[in-house]
Amino acid sequence: MKFNFLIFFIFLISCSVPEYNKSRVNKQLLLSSGFAYIYNETDYQNKIINKKFNRYELEIGHSSLKAGSTIKIINPENKKFVILKNNKNVKYPEFYKILITEYVADILDLDTKNPFVEIQEIRKNKSFVAAKAKTHVEERRIHSKAPIEKVQIQSLSQKNKLKKIKSKFRFSILIGEFYSIETAENLKKKISHELRGFKAERLNIKVVEKNKIRLISGSYNSINLLKNDYMLLKNFGFEELDIVKK
Repeated sequence: MKFNFLIFFIFLISCSVPEYNKSRVNKQLLLSSGFAYIYNETDYQNKIINKKFNRYELEIGHSSLKAGSTIKIINPENKKFVILKNNKNVKYPEFYKILITEYVADILDLDTKNPFVEIQEIRKNKSFVAAKAKTHVEERRIHSKAPIEKVQIQSLSQKNKLKKIKSKFRFSILIGEFYSIETAENLKKKISHELRGFKAERLNIKVVEKNKIRLISGSYNSINLLKNDYMLLKNFGFEELDIVKK
């Protein structure tokens, strides 16, 4: 299979790839970034997703984490975050990293057209104490009964109000991190020569620091182009890919 061959190839060239995966053999906590799937009833009725959620409640679902897992969801644009328990293990389109309801998106103040988030799985221990939510939502019409762990929302004074600026769509696909440029170059050549329909000129190698070299595709100026290349790479054999914002 193409996937097994790719894993073998990466092992041979000592590639440093993200250690989390669907099998989660080493039980490493999930850490990822990408787009959230905002739940809507029509998609459930059309069987695009396989579980029903309440759009007006603080509910989330993940495709690989078991129900009850604690997940922190961050909006990197404004640093707002929520920590919630995963309500359901749910199937949704592969491009997305997590399913959230409209209420969660509203609290995080996400751009619903490009709902980019960072997600972190949190392992509870004896010292973990769930904080009460402080959301300042007096004007909200809906009260959530979801098992919320924590919500943080920035308070804005009259002097320091943030202006919403429509930013350009500038996202890239992080294919992997490597110890050497040679390793990144080898994988870049392999993708360029073997992945049909993929434009090789989109591949870039970025030196972050010594022994930390990234192979990136992009940036992209539309979510449709991003989705297309993301799925091409997934079908080529990459099990986990992150979306990063420039």
